[in-house]
Amino acid sequence: MGDNFQLPSPAPAQAQEPQQNPTPQNATLLQAFEWYTPPDHAHFLRLSSQIPQLSQHGISSLWIPPSCRATSPQSNGYDIYDLYDLGEFDQKGSVATKWGTKAQLLELARKGKEYGVGLYWDAVLNHRFGADHRERCKAVEVDANDRRVRVSGEYEIDAWVGFDFPGRGDQESTMKYHWYHFSGVDFNADDPGKAGTIYQILGEQSQGWAKSPEDVDGEKGNYDYLMGCDVDYSHPEVVDDVLNWGRWLAKEVSIKGIRFDAVKHFSESFLKKFVKMLDGEFGEGWFLVGEFWKDSLQSMTDYLDRMDHKFSLFDAPLVYNFGEISTSVSADLRKVFDDTLVQKAPVCAVTLVQNHDTQPLQALHVPITPWFLPLGYALILIREAGYPCIFYGDLYGLCTPTSDNPSPTRPTSGPVTIIPKLLLARKLYAYGPQTDYFDYPTCIGWVRHGTWDKKDKCAVVMSNAGEGWKWMFVGVECAGQQWTDVLEWRKEVVTIGENGWAEFRCGGCSVSVWVWEGAKGRDEFETQFDFDIYAASTAK
Repeated sequence: MGDNFQLPSPAPAQAQEPQQNPTPQNATLLQAFEWYTPPDHAHFLRLSSQIPQLSQHGISSLWIPPSCRATSPQSNGYDIYDLYDLGEFDQKGSVATKWGTKAQLLELARKGKEYGVGLYWDAVLNHRFGADHRERCKAVEVDANDRRVRVSGEYEIDAWVGFDFPGRGDQESTMKYHWYHFSGVDFNADDPGKAGTIYQILGEQSQGWAKSPEDVDGEKGNYDYLMGCDVDYSHPEVVDDVLNWGRWLAKEVSIKGIRFDAVKHFSESFLKKFVKMLDGEFGEGWFLVGEFWKDSLQSMTDYLDRMDHKFSLFDAPLVYNFGEISTSVSADLRKVFDDTLVQKAPVCAVTLVQNHDTQPLQALHVPITPWFLPLGYALILIREAGYPCIFYGDLYGLCTPTSDNPSPTRPTSGPVTIIPKLLLARKLYAYGPQTDYFDYPTCIGWVRHGTWDKKDKCAVVMSNAGEGWKWMFVGVECAGQQWTDVLEWRKEVVTIGENGWAEFRCGGCSVSVWVWEGAKGRDEFETQFDFDIYAASTAK
């Protein structure tokens, strides 16, 4: 993350002394895409145009979409074909990926560095798609619900498992992939009518599935196989090639971290080697987060233990809590953090409200009613614990397809327009010790008390029912100050009492963030955020 930003710490704030180092600015992550971002090869240009205002609002890093070559120019990149092609070679129908060219990617990295905004790579290492030719190999069919159970004898199949990368040739890597570099597939050209059947590849050079639960998740008996051609990390050639790719990427693109896709499904032991390689050859300090999407806190904490807590995970249980509260009548807000990763292991928790997998029309969709989104973002942005991740679709709007408009090029739903102000509140005032007022089921509040050098405080109150209010202590040193809601949803002025207490209010099913009128940075809330990111799509 560098020296200018801090990731949250679960430790109680210590008494600050004047000789201590300045308090770093809070770190905030933006997932910089949504599933239905238009496939116009201009997204890197769009993001580059937004870097200045994102930095101004406190965004310290962008999680960019999978930027390696996929099977088509319209693909989001999770159907990965070639790790070493970042939009440089004419493969699979174009030079550019869905997101743009390698040159545009490097310009985005340069622009981010200029404004102090780092890039996190979305690494898809579990599987490959779009093979260049078929190869014959021995395999056995397995039960889709328990991959340890064979449901056929051994026989030969004709599988799409040959990867030659003809458009790239031997540039960057001479490695070609064959049947013995994969542990499973779901298609046999000899019997196309059985598409979707899971075939475990057998042979002297294939070790079968990774061990479960030691090396992959134990769901479905063994969850090594997810989709496509399942990469076999027991093969030394695979290990060497993907480690080499990691070295190459770290040198080629100025990135600050990596989001690993589908970590439940590929070798933990390999991932440890990958992390050790990065630390040993490029220095520690990388931010590494895994997509371990499971509504099981125990499974998540067990995984973190096995990864020696050098890893973070997205807080899936928190998202499910948000969904349940937002779709229930007068749910108990005091329980919003129950059984969540941010409660159990805050240093390892990336908190979020939505992402590309949980947005509408996706398989993991979690319904969250629109009125709750500001509350959800306040709960991840203004609190002490967790590393918050803002969803692109909430900041800029979603281009959700409909029957009348199957390929929208503009958002079909508007942005959550309060997010920029919440971002500024985090950047300016969400520091220091936190006092919670979680004493009523449908109305909660908390105070952030500031640090020795970031003295300005904030008081947050929210309700998921009618109008809410809380008596909260902000400090006797604030006596007589006049505080207002930086979100501008409440218009009254609150005067802090001589004893440092005051009553703070919010509207029904709403949230307010109260700050002293004389606090440093209040003028930044007058800046108008430009939500129309698609106006930057003129050049390709």
